[in-house]
Amino acid sequence: MNLRPLLLAALCAGSIHSALAATPMKLDDYLALSGPAPTARLPYGEAPSQYAELFLPTGKGPFPVAVLVHGGCWTSKFGGITQLRNMAGALRERGIAVWNVEYRRSDEPGGGYPGTYQDMHAALELLAAQAKQHPLDLKRMVAVGHSAGGQLVQWMAGRGRIPAGSPLYRANPLPVPAVISLGGLADLRNEAALIKSSCGRDTAELAGTPSPSRPDVFVDTNAAELMPNGSRTWLVTGELDTISPPRVAHDYAARARKAGDAATVVILPGASHYDEVAATSPAWPQVLEVIEGALGRTPR
Repeated sequence: MNLRPLLLAALCAGSIHSALAATPMKLDDYLALSGPAPTARLPYGEAPSQYAELFLPTGKGPFPVAVLVHGGCWTSKFGGITQLRNMAGALRERGIAVWNVEYRRSDEPGGGYPGTYQDMHAALELLAAQAKQHPLDLKRMVAVGHSAGGQLVQWMAGRGRIPAGSPLYRANPLPVPAVISLGGLADLRNEAALIKSSCGRDTAELAGTPSPSRPDVFVDTNAAELMPNGSRTWLVTGELDTISPPRVAHDYAARARKAGDAATVVILPGASHYDEVAATSPAWPQVLEVIEGALGRTPR
């Protein structure tokens, strides 16, 4: 009898069982995450939070690029760029360059509307400049955001549709062809109640307040309304995520498809909101597979 298929099946079943049986990460586990030092730390503005970290793999390149945008409920209370070094280091080991973005949050001077979004513009403009100095292939780029960062990377993909009269308008912004939202909260209009209950944030902090010149505060902030934008979106959410439950991913994907954009939902078995960004989590191989697939790479 050939026992190889039976052994492989047993190993696979065991791996799945281990992943499901693993204790889901909690906030304290997430806050304890860390990773290697970046290759460079580069400011894109004068404020303390206006900088990005570049992680360059070894070799000649050119390297595909993952833009990472951390979460934290749009505030400075729940960690951020330091925790995403955990993911950045793991991606660098796979030959992927990483642009790990810090930004002014809603509880920092200049953060919220329009500052946080202007920081996203500036960080991507600096990345484009760095691609002239380092072997970065921006045609193979994916923006990966977690939680609040998921909203920001999905906004990046649609920023070309922002009206010219908005303070967030930019002519010919760097295209973001692929987006991965990890437990993101991108639909500011339709998920306002969830954002309030999950993060304690009001719409005014994230989208500004109405005015005669801007009666609809979502016209330049709500990623869900800046579609179609021609990007491909993956919505990756832990099965046990209570901050941004799987329902949110399915609803956003349905809206993207209705608008004409491609969107795929990936649910991580047994994973929490924090397992989504940890390279030490049982969910990481599945997250990595999505990232490499978005870059057009075959997982090694």
